[in-house]
Amino acid sequence: MATLPPTALAFPPHPANQFHLPSLLTSSTSLAQLKQIHTQILKTRLDKSNSLLFKLLLSSLSLPSSLDYALSVFTQIPKPETHLCNKLLREFSRSNEPEKTLLVYERMRRVDVGFDRFSLPPILKALCKVNGLIDGLELHGFALKLSFGSDPFVETGLVRMYASLGMPVEARLVFDKMLHRDVVSWSIMIDGYCQSGLFDKALMLFEEMKNANVEPDEIVLCSVLSACGRAGQLDHGRAVHEFIAENNVVVDSHLASALVVMYASCGSMDAAQELFEDMSPKTLVASTAMLTGYSRRGQVEAGRAIFDEMVGKDLVCWSAMISGYAESDSPQKALELFNEMQMRGIKPDQITMLSVISACAHLGALDQAKWIHEFADRNGFGEALPVNNAVMDMYAKCGYLEGAKSVFQRMRRKNVISWTSMINAFAIHGDADNALRFFHQMKAQNIEPNGVTFVGVLYACSHAGLVQEGREIFASMTAEYNILPKHEHFGCMVDLYGRAKLLREALELIESMPFAPNVVIWGSLMAACRMHGEFELGEFAAKRLLELDPEHDGAHVLLSNIYAKTSKWENVGEVRNLMKSRGILKEKGCSRIELNNETHEFLMADRSHKQAEEIYEKLDEVVGKLQLIGYAPNTDSVLVDLEEDEKKEVVLWHSEKLALCYALLSEGNRSCIRIVKNLRVCEDCHTFFKLVSKVYGTEIVVRDRTRFHHYKDGSCSCKDYW
Repeated sequence: MATLPPTALAFPPHPANQFHLPSLLTSSTSLAQLKQIHTQILKTRLDKSNSLLFKLLLSSLSLPSSLDYALSVFTQIPKPETHLCNKLLREFSRSNEPEKTLLVYERMRRVDVGFDRFSLPPILKALCKVNGLIDGLELHGFALKLSFGSDPFVETGLVRMYASLGMPVEARLVFDKMLHRDVVSWSIMIDGYCQSGLFDKALMLFEEMKNANVEPDEIVLCSVLSACGRAGQLDHGRAVHEFIAENNVVVDSHLASALVVMYASCGSMDAAQELFEDMSPKTLVASTAMLTGYSRRGQVEAGRAIFDEMVGKDLVCWSAMISGYAESDSPQKALELFNEMQMRGIKPDQITMLSVISACAHLGALDQAKWIHEFADRNGFGEALPVNNAVMDMYAKCGYLEGAKSVFQRMRRKNVISWTSMINAFAIHGDADNALRFFHQMKAQNIEPNGVTFVGVLYACSHAGLVQEGREIFASMTAEYNILPKHEHFGCMVDLYGRAKLLREALELIESMPFAPNVVIWGSLMAACRMHGEFELGEFAAKRLLELDPEHDGAHVLLSNIYAKTSKWENVGEVRNLMKSRGILKEKGCSRIELNNETHEFLMADRSHKQAEEIYEKLDEVVGKLQLIGYAPNTDSVLVDLEEDEKKEVVLWHSEKLALCYALLSEGNRSCIRIVKNLRVCEDCHTFFKLVSKVYGTEIVVRDRTRFHHYKDGSCSCKDYW
């Protein structure tokens, strides 16, 4: 006799099937076997028997990956019983296809199946997963019609649905009407506030919960600690920690992680570190919070030490560490870590890409920026609006304005951030005409500018000397858009007046501000005074700034420079001694240049580079050629008591000149040389670069602290107004 396949069933001859089929259904172990039985039911015309179809449906629900088949059987039952429908609703609401819960619900309504208090909660649960607000509102009305509106199971489901769909007010209305609120309903409502970013309300509700003598469980405590961390409520977080200790709550790994995350998010790293050290094993969540907390405090290497010890790092860990480097002025390390992540086979998500793009923008390395852009497109991020906005900003900060424009023009969808990014790109490149043109185009397309947009436009006016245009745009903020100017807008206007030598108007604007001037405001006035030689007002601004920030190196340096300009060397000594006693150091000039996929960094008078001797020889050669067309070092920026020849050496050894000469030495006549500097370009370097662009026939793009300079054919894009 031939052997039957393992999934086949031997059916007895008709008519005995009707007696054996139930036992066969009970003993079936695979979907194929159930389908054989279903075929036999149809052949013997027993499909009119609800009991057999019920058993078939129940058997299918007990098997994996059989929900679709169960649904097809369900549609064949003329009038299924409520308890069977409820079971199918629960299974679908828990599955990977929760939307099919609604198909069951719709058929129940269509064939007039009776609903009980257990029918609605799984449907509400499914609606949370499929973002089904419209259906949820209809179901709420249906529940009231069936008089289930005051049932605690249904009410809890409604609270969960509204909370998860971003409607905390509606969730709270249902919650407040509940006569019986258990810890689950309190937990759902508190978590709903957290999901909507209403952390203060979550904390207030937690206090109400305690006053109602409802003992919070681990889930509630974790939610509340998360709210404390995300809201920066350290005192409240400490109080929750004390509550846990006083009530002898068992601190498992989830709760321990929540405590570490809360303290780290609030910047209390000592407390976080103490708890973290006691954890065993250390969870990825807690470790990630620790490295993020240290990175935010500028202790990025402490974060890296934790990262290196983590086992089984996931994408979130890698992204957090990359972000830490990107935001801690270590962009090169962020890119190196991103490359290592690729080698480990971990695919980035959008959050990772935004951090990497930010790092590349900070570094100003165009070759790497182009590679990152290509990588983003190849890996499916090319249509993401936030990524395109970030790429625009990256290209602009790498000196590649054409690249930024190209991305903008290709974007099928643009928002206010897109337009603002492009306006800011034009502004930092000194193209005020296009910045204003795009601003007006943006308004013509009914995209309303925001506060950041106005900063960009006012910045463009400031760096182009467009005083009247700046005044009108500043006035339009409140008159047309009801946007109250903030410190940064007043700072732009002070800078605009200051650059135009309207120092009296700048001071009057500061005095008319509705809030106290900050460091940026006084810094803008101080810089303008330095530019125009207004020493008395500059000294006044510097002293006001130091009242706000006694450690501000720029204000001390300006005071020192003012005294040096007027040959008050005794005062210079006092300021510098004060700086020394307080450990205040003037920020050192640093310039970076990217050549052959390597980034080279130079300081003033730097001789650490392996080709230092050749670089200085090239510098001598360049200076010699420039002197033939009238160049003479401008030593006005050297405000130390030195002989004139010594001052000339100091100004010639500025970091950007060394970077430029390395580029000329390495590549000969390059079509474009790109340099990134951390400080403002001095007058001598500005003249030097203009002349080099003419003599060597090369374009030079320099990004300094505030803007870009494009040197070509002996002139600069800033028109010598910077």
